[in-house]
Amino acid sequence: MTTVAGTTPYAWPWDGVVDPARLALVVAGHDAGWSGRSDPALAAVVADRLAALAGTLLGAGVPVLAVAHRGSAPLGDDDRVDVVRAAGIDGFYGSDLDARLRAARRDHLVVAGFGLEGPVHSTLRAANDRGYECLLLADASAPLDPALAPAARSMVEMSGGIFGAVGATAALLAALPPAPSPEVHP
Repeated sequence: MTTVAGTTPYAWPWDGVVDPARLALVVAGHDAGWSGRSDPALAAVVADRLAALAGTLLGAGVPVLAVAHRGSAPLGDDDRVDVVRAAGIDGFYGSDLDARLRAARRDHLVVAGFGLEGPVHSTLRAANDRGYECLLLADASAPLDPALAPAARSMVEMSGGIFGAVGATAALLAALPPAPSPEVHP
């Protein structure tokens, strides 16, 4: 069994298996409208952390879905990242996010992004309501109001993890199985 170290309030994922074939990274608030409302210094740190995380996960075969909300221009230009356009704050509302995840058989979601107490939280709660096993990466999520970040994390953890678990990027990466080494032919 492999779980992500240090997640609260339970060892994530609940079934004890971090399997890249079941994972997907959902980056909510992945647009200029939400990232621009976060503290610029923190938004830059989160953007760098998300780019590094996405690169590692994509290399492990884990899809990355970036949610752009209400017509804002999506951030970045990595053509390996699937952009999902959502009609509301919740990344599932008015989008094909659920259909894409189910078609790819991805049921363990890592959720992060911009607007921790807005689109990140709304998307996480909607994913949980749809039966996904969710991990909020607190260190890869920029709040709009830093004073609200502890409450946003706490709401995920209430009642034994009502909306999932909370963890850190480095611990998630450490829990991934090692990538197979390429075959070397003489």
